[in-house]
Amino acid sequence: MNRRFSISSLSVVLAAGTLLGCRGNPSEEPPIHLQRNMFTQDKGKVQRENTFFEDGRVMRPLEEGTLSTSAPIVKTAYFTGKDDQGRPVDKFPEQVTVDANLLKRGQERFNIYCSPCHDRSGSGNGIVIQRANKLGAWAVPSYYEQRLLDTPVGDIFSTITNGKNTMKSYAYQVPVADRWAIVAYVRALQRSQGLKVEQLTAEQRGQLK
Repeated sequence: MNRRFSISSLSVVLAAGTLLGCRGNPSEEPPIHLQRNMFTQDKGKVQRENTFFEDGRVMRPLEEGTLSTSAPIVKTAYFTGKDDQGRPVDKFPEQVTVDANLLKRGQERFNIYCSPCHDRSGSGNGIVIQRANKLGAWAVPSYYEQRLLDTPVGDIFSTITNGKNTMKSYAYQVPVADRWAIVAYVRALQRSQGLKVEQLTAEQRGQLK
């Protein structure tokens, strides 16, 4: 019995000595980290030099078309689609020139951002809506409904900017100039459905298929 107790006591003393020996010794050498990047990460700091870029600067100039998420909105018709009384404008702002180039740009942006729901004709039967209809979720109106034919251009611009109902805002994806281009293209789509052949020029009639 005493022998067992002596062996147990000796084991406890040895274990305690081992633990005390693991406290570590003071050293001026830095600790060893096998995963060094977990402690010292490469990153660019303001006003620092960076040899990765040709100009040697950490601070990079903004890419063309970058949209600010914090800059204040200038409350003019061009930026809001509304007049001084907060009503949607009926005409395009003076900064917007509606021509073939604007319509082409509008078509490109429309096909990217709008057609998934509104489809490329504006009838409201895009691939997203087709899927939503199967699930019994929601539908979007056709651009050719009378109320949308009558709606001011500023209202369309405001919808793109702020969203409406289930449609989210596209202010962060689409710059102001491109929003007006999309509005112009939507108007062109609307006119294309109700335009009579006799309203076309001889050259335009010859291009009909």
